[in-house]
Amino acid sequence: MFNRNVGIILLIALAAGLGLLAAQQVFAPKPPAGQPATEAITLYPQPRALPDYNLTQSDGTRLIPGELKGHWTLVFLGFTFCPDVCPTTLAELAGAQNQWEALPDGLRPRVLFVSVDPERDTATRLGEYAHGFHKDTLAATADIPSLERFATSLGFVFQKVPGKHFDENPEDYTLEHSASLAVLDPQGRLAGLVRPPFNAPAIARDLQKLTEKSAP
Repeated sequence: MFNRNVGIILLIALAAGLGLLAAQQVFAPKPPAGQPATEAITLYPQPRALPDYNLTQSDGTRLIPGELKGHWTLVFLGFTFCPDVCPTTLAELAGAQNQWEALPDGLRPRVLFVSVDPERDTATRLGEYAHGFHKDTLAATADIPSLERFATSLGFVFQKVPGKHFDENPEDYTLEHSASLAVLDPQGRLAGLVRPPFNAPAIARDLQKLTEKSAP
């Protein structure tokens, strides 16, 4: 009787496991039509055009929608005084960027670091900070209203948080911000999202596959 009961329990467990596997196959998110399956990137069913934006890059040139066309781009909000999330993320993304270096420059995916701390992040500081992780990283910022519009269009948020001595020292503050990565397609549209924790090799593989798929 004992062996029979054990057998029944094992059969029930096996059936439940097979049922769960089947459900995962049926209900797992599927890539949009025409796009390869991705590991780290969640692609939206339909890319969405971004409203006009006008940021200033670390080299002083303007960053407007047309500047990002032709490449898949990862966009990350942050600031150079960030103690942990920003440097960790940029270091991980540098690992992905190293894997893209074999791709032609005209197709190579981009990483765009957007500072939400224009009060402290001068163009020089921003450029030195971003390029310290990888020479190809783009860096930009703008005034707060422009940054808020840009962040909102990506589904991101940020907020200034004063420190204990802010009244005496106006630079005593930090910034809370979304930690995900926005994915823009070669038309500059919002095409997907990468949520932390990040897996640099998986991100690199995803962007390489998407680049190869969309290459002319």
